[in-house]
Formats: sequence, C-alpha cells, structure tokens
Amino acid sequence: MTPAADQLARSHLAEGILKANMLADAQHIAMATIANVDALVRWNFRHVVNLPRIHADHGVNARLGYPTIEFRSPREVLADE
Repeated sequence: MTPAADQLARSHLAEGILKANMLADAQHIAMATIANVDALVRWNFRHVVNLPRIHADHGVNARLGYPTIEFRSPREVLADE
C-alpha cells in the first residue's frame, strides 16, 4: 500500500462510493488503479462490480488525475472450455 493508493482509497470512501467499513475493497481498487491494470476481476457484484459504482469510481479517478480501470467478473475473463 502506497500513500497515493491509500489517499485514493480514502477519496472513494469520502465520496460514498463504498461504505466506511469497506476500506480493504477501496484499497484493492486504488492499488489496481495506480498500478494501471487492464482489469480488476471480482465476484463482488453488490458492492464493487456494478455500473453505478463503476461510473462513480471513474469520476473520482478522473477528478484526481488517475486512469479508469475495467471491472469484470471472472466469467467475463475466463475462456470457455
């Protein structure tokens, strides 16, 4: 956890994107954002992988000068067998 990632995570909490008790989730998202990953893959559809929260995340990132990242479910990134 870098200071920049921690600050970004706390900005997401302050904006109400995630609840205060979800700091670990916010930090995970912030670290992935700062690392400029292609996609963050999560099962958490209720709190993380849903369109309103994704749009809110992108808005905070844009205001703070960070790139947007893709949020995907594992089913979207695994090849069909």
